Parts: sequence; structure tokens; C-alpha cells
Amino acid sequence: MFIGGEWVEPDRGHYEVVNPATEEVVGLAPEASRDQVYEAAAEARDAFEAWSRTAPEERAAILDRAAAVIRREFEAYAELARAETGATAGTARAMQVGVGVSRFRRYARGALEPVERGLPPQVVEAGPMGRAGVFGALAARRPVGVVTCVTSYNNPWANPAGKVAPALAMGNTVVVKPAPQDPLSVYRMAEALAEAGAPPGVVNVVSGSRAEVGEAAVDSPDVDMVSFTGSTAVGQRIGEVCGRSVKRQLMELGGKGAALVFDDADLDSAVLGIGTTFAFYSGQICTAPTRVLAQRGVYDRLVERLGAFAAGLKVGDPADRETVVGPVISAAHRDRVEAYIELGRKEGARLVTGGERPGMARGFYVAPALLADCGNGMRVVREEIFGPVVVVVPFDDEEEGVALANDSDYGLIDYVWSGDVARAFRVARRLRAGGVGVNTVGRNMEAPFGGFRKSGVGRDVGSYALHAYSELQAIVWPGG
Repeated sequence: MFIGGEWVEPDRGHYEVVNPATEEVVGLAPEASRDQVYEAAAEARDAFEAWSRTAPEERAAILDRAAAVIRREFEAYAELARAETGATAGTARAMQVGVGVSRFRRYARGALEPVERGLPPQVVEAGPMGRAGVFGALAARRPVGVVTCVTSYNNPWANPAGKVAPALAMGNTVVVKPAPQDPLSVYRMAEALAEAGAPPGVVNVVSGSRAEVGEAAVDSPDVDMVSFTGSTAVGQRIGEVCGRSVKRQLMELGGKGAALVFDDADLDSAVLGIGTTFAFYSGQICTAPTRVLAQRGVYDRLVERLGAFAAGLKVGDPADRETVVGPVISAAHRDRVEAYIELGRKEGARLVTGGERPGMARGFYVAPALLADCGNGMRVVREEIFGPVVVVVPFDDEEEGVALANDSDYGLIDYVWSGDVARAFRVARRLRAGGVGVNTVGRNMEAPFGGFRKSGVGRDVGSYALHAYSELQAIVWPGG
């Protein structure tokens, strides 16, 4: 593990990291003890005072050099990410390591963004608080302190980089606890930061397959903030722990994105966008448009075209550049996805295509599945499956479509497809979601990202991430 600038042997030995495509061992990951996690947090605490007072230019230079190191080792890092996650070669290169590089570069610039803003002077009359006067004020963002970053398994580069880089840019120190399924990439990120000149203790990485490792990273008294990406159930438990000691939180949790497709929609665009659920990370992404709400005038055509699209995707070895859909992360998760597909059939949904295990001898594969004729009360419609499964629910008019979309425990990103842009924006404003895509599943990487309801707490991405990893301080003084 990486603690206090040193590579440390784990107290609990190692565990195997398995390639989801081949079931072969990729490597051995350290199994930390609770005491070692506490030690990592203590090292981060000791390093905080000096790091928080470094010049922004120095922090920017380190983040920029880290991006250069990752870029230099790009091919090796992408190969490791592909092996750990089962992502396709293109996804591992562009969306995992490539986005990781981009985020370090973005927050190298972010370290130089102004952190103080003058407020208009205020005239205050004499009173119990003192004499009359003109008072100036300054709103300033300050680092929170030690931040624990608990990352998701679907992207071991972009997700940690999106936490570590803005946290460091703001002057925080970090303890990173990667997902147990694919921690090896995060250790490579720590190597890059060390080579780039991050001082000892500023970045610490601890891993483990046991729950107590993550628990210790959250409950350590040296930790001031927890940034978590993962399931709503785990996020709720983390929130309970943070609440007891009033630790700051940034939570990106589950999603069940509604995609409203109106009668006048461009079906080519809608099918391609919704189809990313089948292909992108094999549906293991919380922003996916997994819950399709189709207006009845287009319902049959949309179901037919989505079914054909899903059936035509190549499922196979992610090392093959022709592959579109790779495996899910583990055998247990494959079983979970398959169980949901069978549950949907029992609930009355029609399995249009997919759901079977393709003919590979090894690997955790599920063929992209489309469930039609669903009702909004079905569990497959209401619960996050986190796999290559799309459900389709019909609706009659705009009011019903909006009501169905908002009838959810989640609210991360929803989508609207309509040829009437005015209607699309009208509907978007009514959706209870942190983000809405209008005729696209694309993202603006400066726009705030986060969810309503059980999809999370707080916002990040772009400058919003710098705000998330800082506290606001007010400084007031009497004018002359």
C-alpha cells in the first residue's frame, strides 16, 4: 500500500484481482488492517498543514506533471484497466485512462482559480454590536482537510481522478480506498503522483476486500470529509457514520435514469442514446438511460428498434477491438443481473431479446436484455440493476410521462427525446433529477454533476468539484 510516501506491506496479506473476461488472476492487491487505514489517515493529517499552505502554482505543477506521467504510461495503464474491469479496449483507453489524464490537467488549471470573492460593502448603523460603520466582506474557499475518497469499480481511473485531483488542487490531503474489484490502477495513479512530486502523506492509498477497510477509512477521527461513489445502500451507511461526527460528504449514488421518448422524437438518436446502456461499461454505470418511457404513438417502433440494436451488438472478449459489450465485473454480479431479468419476466414483462449467457467458455457475460410492456411498479423498473438491461414503459401524454419519470427513488440524470425543443426543455425543467439530457446522452464536463433524492448529496465536476472540496469562510472588517 502507499502510506506516508512509502510502499508498505499489508498486515492482512493479499487477495486476488480477477479479470472478468477470462477469470484469470490479474494480480494481487494488498489487504489492509484497520490500524493501517488509521495510519494512512494520520499521515494525511500530518501532511495537511504544509500542503494546504503551498502556492497554488506548486499544486498546479504537480497535478500537471502527474497527467504527463499517466500519458507517458498510457498503453500499460489502459491494458491494466481493461484487465481489471473487463471494459472494452476503446473504453479503457478513452473513457478510463484518457479521462483520468484530462481530469488531472483540468484541476491543474483549477488550482489557479480564484478562491476569494469580495462582497459589496455594507453600511451598518450603531447598535449593540458596536459603532456605525461601513463593513467590507470577503467570501473565501478554504480546504476541508483530510478527504477519504471511496471509489467505484466501473472506472478505476476517471472516478478516482475526479476526486483526488480537485481535492489536491484545493489544498486537501487524501486517503483513497479503491473498489476491491479493481484497485491496481489506483496504485499506478499513486505512483504517478509520487513521481510528479506530491509530498509524503498528501496522497495515501489503502485497499482491501473486507468491509472493515472501507469502514475505517470513513470513521477515522483524522478524516474531515468522505467522497463516495457507489450504491445508495452503502452511501446511506456512510452517511450515518459521517453524521455522528458531522463530517462533510460528497455522495454520487445510484441511478435509474428515465428516458422520455415522445412521438415526434428522432428515433435514430433515441436508440443510439439508450443503446449506450447495453454497451458502455456493460450497463454498469449510474447515469445510463435504463428506464425508457415511450409515448404510445412511437412505443412499438421504439421497442422493435431497440431490440434489433441490442441483438446486433457484438458480445465478447474486451481485448478484441470489435467487441462492443464486455463482461460484468464478477460472477456474483452476473448472477444478480440474471436474477433481475428473470424477476422481470415473472412480474409480467416481455423479454424482447437477450438475457442469456453467450457462448464464451469463461468470463462473466450477460447478453444485452430488453424488457418491454413493463409497469412502473415492477421492481425491474424501480430498482437499479447496474447491468446491460433496459426496461420500457408506455405512457399517453406529457403529464403522465413526467409523473412516471418522477415516480422514482432516484434522480441522477434523466433524458428527453422530442422534435419539439420547447417541449423538451419544458419537460426537462419539471424532472426531479440532477441533470437532464435533451436529445443526447452527452455530457458537458463543466456542468454540475450530482443527484436528487437517493442519487446523492452535493455536486462536482468542473469548478463545482473545487467548491465541493472546500469550506466557505467569511472575513469581515470595518472600512476606513
